[in-house]
Amino acid sequence: MTHAFLFDMDGVIIDSNPFHKISLRQFCQQHGYDLTDDQLREKIYGRTNKDWIPNVFGNISSELVAQYGEEKEALFREMYKDDIEPLKGLVDFLVKMDAAGIPRAIGTSAPRSNVDFTLEKTHTAKYFTTILDESFVKKGKPDPEIYLKAAAALNIEPKYCVVFEDSLAGVASGKAAGCKVVGITTTHTPDELFEADLIAPDFSVLEPLTLISRLF
Repeated sequence: MTHAFLFDMDGVIIDSNPFHKISLRQFCQQHGYDLTDDQLREKIYGRTNKDWIPNVFGNISSELVAQYGEEKEALFREMYKDDIEPLKGLVDFLVKMDAAGIPRAIGTSAPRSNVDFTLEKTHTAKYFTTILDESFVKKGKPDPEIYLKAAAALNIEPKYCVVFEDSLAGVASGKAAGCKVVGITTTHTPDELFEADLIAPDFSVLEPLTLISRLF
């Protein structure tokens, strides 16, 4: 197979952003900050903890950034553990990918603790053997580093890769890497995801081989 699929996690494998929103607001309020919807959407969604936490809390130590990040993610996991499920159509899509022999990777801004939590709770770990989390990059999305590295890990040129993203930073990252991008509308409206090559509400309306034929 000469093409590959690169998956973001939050908002793509799972529709987790409503729970991230609640946990982010609660975490920040506990530390004296109130976040607006615009601040969440423009400055936080799609970005690594090491990128967004200094934006909110200022010039703090890397140790405190790491501590705050895991504190927030532990709060998120506790809130979401009884409600988590794969995005509509995802499992069938992955089964069809296996049948077609399409390689894939996860490229996420989330920490590995959240990746393990997500794959375990959704029973999708068997579909993903190549996983790049926030620890794999020095520059988070919208920088293209994560998707360039994900493509390289699969030994597929970025121009033959399809990125599945829900955030504005993620779409910009995929496009900057030279990939085709499918915008999933769990977090943003179709109009907001205008830079994506294709827009879909979830995976129930997508077919892997048809998608490749359409985008390339």
